[in-house]
Amino acid sequence: MTQSRPRISKAVIPAAGLGTRFLPATKATPKEMLPVVDKPAIQYVVEEAVHAGLSDVLMITGRNKRPLEDHFDRNYELEEALRRKGDASRLAKVQESSDLATMHYVRQGDPRGLGHAVLCAAPHVGDEPFAVLLGDDLIDERDPLLSRMVDIQRLHGGSVIALMEVDPAQIGLYGCAAVKPTETEDVVAVTGLVEKPDPDEAPSNYAVIGRYVLDPAIFDVLRETEPGRGGEIQLTDALQALAAEPGLGGPVHGVVFQGRRYDTGDRGDYLRAIVRLACEREDLGPDFRAWLRSYVTEEM
Repeated sequence: MTQSRPRISKAVIPAAGLGTRFLPATKATPKEMLPVVDKPAIQYVVEEAVHAGLSDVLMITGRNKRPLEDHFDRNYELEEALRRKGDASRLAKVQESSDLATMHYVRQGDPRGLGHAVLCAAPHVGDEPFAVLLGDDLIDERDPLLSRMVDIQRLHGGSVIALMEVDPAQIGLYGCAAVKPTETEDVVAVTGLVEKPDPDEAPSNYAVIGRYVLDPAIFDVLRETEPGRGGEIQLTDALQALAAEPGLGGPVHGVVFQGRRYDTGDRGDYLRAIVRLACEREDLGPDFRAWLRSYVTEEM
């Protein structure tokens, strides 16, 4: 019965990457702090976790990531200055990030891959299921992917990964899942996983995107996982072991996502995400859309 399984409350957000694709902007600023309209990208990710009921957030960080901690901490001097000015609107926005969740931080140290970053969370997570959210993937808040994944994990146990169908020619850019259908339309059983396969050898065009709900058994598997592609410990390899032997930590299921996803790890997609989100904002959208139409017309 689903009631016997512990409710998920912890989210892990790996944020130790160097952000080299955005140099020189990320030379002194973490890539997770790059703004998407008027909030840093990482805040959207934390908000998504909170909206799914996960109030305990652990960030896996590295060197030069102190601005992440500062952003989710209180800034009493700024708050007092805004209070004295009577600027209640901006004061609320400043306080919002520090009131979102209970935040924790641990450093990864050596950059040994996503699997190693997840393993760094083991002492904090303990023996309970947890979510992993990658900061490069922004999921539109109107498409509650993570909530759906939590529900599926409560129903079936084990681990749940997020999948999207992509152009078969592009599957080599992603982890790829071999799947079988289930009785539920948007849920598949995952029978195997491979990291960035040759498109001619890929088992499907189902790409793994940056949301996971994991059984704590993943930690024991990661401890035994040898470095794989790129000399890094791949989370995909550990999930492959769980999929191949469900007795290790339950089955692996995939939720097939067909909603709005923004890849802020790519410069072009990052710009497109800003434009899309700005166009849909009530306070910015009307004027911005009018300017955008005019600009595009002039450039054609």
